[in-house]
Amino acid sequence: MKKLIGFSAFALLTMTLLVSATRPFGEGYKIGDKIEDFTLKNIDGKMVTLSDYNAEGYIIIFTCNTCPYAVMYEDRIIELHNKYADKGWPVVAINPNDPSIKSGDSFEAMQVRAKEKGFPFDYLFDEDQAVYPKFGATRTPHVFLVDKNMILRYIGAIDNNAQDPESVTTRYVEDAIEAIRSGAQPDPDMTKAIGCTIKAKA
Repeated sequence: MKKLIGFSAFALLTMTLLVSATRPFGEGYKIGDKIEDFTLKNIDGKMVTLSDYNAEGYIIIFTCNTCPYAVMYEDRIIELHNKYADKGWPVVAINPNDPSIKSGDSFEAMQVRAKEKGFPFDYLFDEDQAVYPKFGATRTPHVFLVDKNMILRYIGAIDNNAQDPESVTTRYVEDAIEAIRSGAQPDPDMTKAIGCTIKAKA
């Protein structure tokens, strides 16, 4: 009985997230917009600015420690960074959640999780929740690909199967990066992010 209850609860969570993920994107940057540079604190305590990177582009991912979908994608986010950082496309992960709502998303918890998983990328804290609304991020994880000219080129999901990486048939972020590197516009340039809602201050 306990297993059935657990399965039902997970199924309900999945259905809720899938339904909510079909709602419109939040107000924020649109494809083709030039984003503003920003400065946020990294888990090592240093302040990081996008312009600090010598990059061809940025894989900006709003994510967190506590959302089941963000956790499902952790290894794939690591793989993205390991595959593309040397090609000039580093992952820049940002936790947008208010820790007073989700204590597991505190700065200290971010440091612990990053050490546990061996994150090879910067994991920044949007402590004042000033950055994610500009992007219009609504989910964790939610990806925004930005080229070296700070132009937003792709918004959405990492791939088309959150729960089973072995069953992924379309790798949206990888396809978008390869399109940009070849001088083309990603197609699609927008997909629906599947994940938990960002926990904002009241």
